Amino acid sequence: MNKLPKSISLLLLAGLLPFAMMLQTACLEAQTAKSDKAAAPKVRRSLPQENEKDRINAWTVGLAGGLLEGAPIRLAAEMARVVDDGADLHLLPIVTRGATDNLNALLYLRGVDTAIINSDAFEEYKIQAPQVRSRITYLLNLFPSELHIFVRPEITSLQDLAGKKVNFNTLGTAAAYSGPLIFSRLGIEVDKTFIPHQVALEQMRKGEMSAVVFITSKPVDAFVRGRWETGFKFLPVSYDRKFEDYYLPATLEASEYPNLIKQGERVSTIAVSTALVAFNWPTRSNRYQRVARLVEYLFSRIDRLQAPGFDTKWGSINLAATVPGLTRFPAAQEWLDRNVRRAQAPP
Repeated sequence: MNKLPKSISLLLLAGLLPFAMMLQTACLEAQTAKSDKAAAPKVRRSLPQENEKDRINAWTVGLAGGLLEGAPIRLAAEMARVVDDGADLHLLPIVTRGATDNLNALLYLRGVDTAIINSDAFEEYKIQAPQVRSRITYLLNLFPSELHIFVRPEITSLQDLAGKKVNFNTLGTAAAYSGPLIFSRLGIEVDKTFIPHQVALEQMRKGEMSAVVFITSKPVDAFVRGRWETGFKFLPVSYDRKFEDYYLPATLEASEYPNLIKQGERVSTIAVSTALVAFNWPTRSNRYQRVARLVEYLFSRIDRLQAPGFDTKWGSINLAATVPGLTRFPAAQEWLDRNVRRAQAPP
């Protein structure tokens, strides 16, 4: 066999050397990786098992709360803190378009078991679905939202507002829904606006707006801290038969608004009940059992919500208070019956 010249052999060796080094490096890296893989402990991926998912979801209760800036979502968040019991009960507050939309969420939105609504939210179903009340039950009457009709000095009666510009706050709020409904029942047609109340109040000072309508729990900071010229006032609204279906009688007191109501006087008005409600689930269903457990936790721990650090509205809540036009959730009534008997039992 003919041998290659020495010079050519050296040249070929030089050309193959880098390739050989690369191959050796690759083999070493592969061996190292294989060795490291063998030496490293096996990591178990902690994916939840199906039965664990079922357990968690079985005791999660969706609660339609309302707008972020509203009182209902704040109460919903506080309830969630107090009743939380890990996987055994998880109350999930849901931000919605507003308390007036929460009834729609409860009826049609998946995952919503409970909601905070105003009692007159049923008005929009009065014609299309008059039976809707039978599908809703209440757990708790949370608090009343009082009607405040605040007017300029030249307005002396509700009839004076006919054709005048009246603000009902932004869409999605209680005032934007209940306010026009109440004025319709009063038979007074006004020029309705739906802008933020703080803007409308400044327009009132300038004479560009005749009135603002607040529907919220008293006292309202804008009237407590604000400084108003003589003559700015609240108009009285009488409670009568046209308000019996959804509303309650109420008053605005001098102690609540000392700058606007004279000592010893009060202004009659009406209030909208704000309630915690649930769908009328079949008693043997899982959805019913979830809400029943919520009732047990919430009612048993109501004293925690009435302690300092939570919204002061909890202090005035009466577990036995009723909601106009609705029946109580059966598990809630059973809890009240048990505890009333226990409280009345001889020592």
